[in-house]
Amino acid sequence: MRKILNPHQKAKIALAAMKETKTFAELSSEHQVHPSQISDWKTLLEKEAHTIFGSHGKSKEEETIAKLERMIGQREAEIEWLKKISRP
Repeated sequence: MRKILNPHQKAKIALAAMKETKTFAELSSEHQVHPSQISDWKTLLEKEAHTIFGSHGKSKEEETIAKLERMIGQREAEIEWLKKISRP
């Protein structure tokens, strides 16, 4: 049966793998997860850990979305202002 873990559990296992106090086999047995999956989570953590400390944890996609939403709001305000001044 396949075990489903939440992101918090995956992060905890990946951090344990980073510490290297236990082997992948030991972690695998302890958490009932395949060793290659633990290796993948560790690699992902190594690649993406920098995003936690940059831009207050926001990803580039989230930053882009926030920027576009601000631009849309500004444009909507400009359109409303132009509608008001163009009325006789």
